[in-house]
Amino acid sequence: MHVLVVGGNRFVGYELALRLLAGGHRVTLFNRGSRSDPFGERVERLRGDRTAGDFARLLAGRRFDAAVDFAVFRGEEAAEAVRTLANRVGHYVMISTGQVYLVREPRPAPAREPDYEGPLMVAPASSRDREEWDYGIGKRAAEDVLGEAWARDGFPSTRLRLPMVNGERDYFRRLEGYLWRLLDGGPLILPDGGDRPMRHVYGAAVARTIVSLLGRRPTFGEAYNLAQDETPTPREMIAIAAELLGAPPRFVALPSREIEAAGLDGPGPSWDSATSRCASTWAGSWPRSWPNRRRPPRPPSPAATKRERWRQGSPSAAPLPARAPCAPPPARGASPR
Repeated sequence: MHVLVVGGNRFVGYELALRLLAGGHRVTLFNRGSRSDPFGERVERLRGDRTAGDFARLLAGRRFDAAVDFAVFRGEEAAEAVRTLANRVGHYVMISTGQVYLVREPRPAPAREPDYEGPLMVAPASSRDREEWDYGIGKRAAEDVLGEAWARDGFPSTRLRLPMVNGERDYFRRLEGYLWRLLDGGPLILPDGGDRPMRHVYGAAVARTIVSLLGRRPTFGEAYNLAQDETPTPREMIAIAAELLGAPPRFVALPSREIEAAGLDGPGPSWDSATSRCASTWAGSWPRSWPNRRRPPRPPSPAATKRERWRQGSPSAAPLPARAPCAPPPARGASPR
């Protein structure tokens, strides 16, 4: 396949390009070129700014077997992609977000694909919450354009809704910050006790799933949640990381209001992703990104004795919360093999 990858050249898009090249596919990258990549002459590069009209200019008349768009944030950008790639792309995949559910009113948790429909919440007053709201509303507008283009013209698109993505190339360094704090032995602040369930996904698993999705006709016109099964709390997640590092955590539970009063970011009004893996009609390669709790025995490390003593009282020794069962919606076509 000849695959166009739009944006996202730092994290999941980087992983995707590597996987595509390893699979023998031809790759064209469209981005602003502000960061280098290691792909050398193995990829074609189109340098341009989408907001300046370069998307249509550089891609006019080009044909691709598939396109994966990490950088579509507004309805106008999705409409431009439809105009530019109509009848010239075999499959267009939009990387969306669980935020499309979090601007719903009432807010579904966990959210399944049918929960997309319904009334939306009004714009929040605070600037921080407004930024998150704008992001979710913009992604919804882009999704709606693609849904309408499929219904009207058969534009072959699929929307993937992701929660928080973790991985080695996460340029926000979210999980990494916890690891450094565990290693330096400092206190770990848990807003409101750190007991709110989360649902994340591993970046490399997302890239693997995208590749397995490309060209699958039963996915055209559909939207799917893509997330791990487990919903650990921050306390459980950090406890597992601490166990693996051999560094017992120093948890400090504080009310969110005290954290925000000190000028720090609290957890926000449940802006953590609410996506569920349930209710998909595509039998594809969903990721299992949480560490395997049933590892075979391995030789003890120098810190093994201390780690084992601490683990006996670790919250991570308990099973993670079970995922609630869900029934899939009626299938709209045969699942690909």
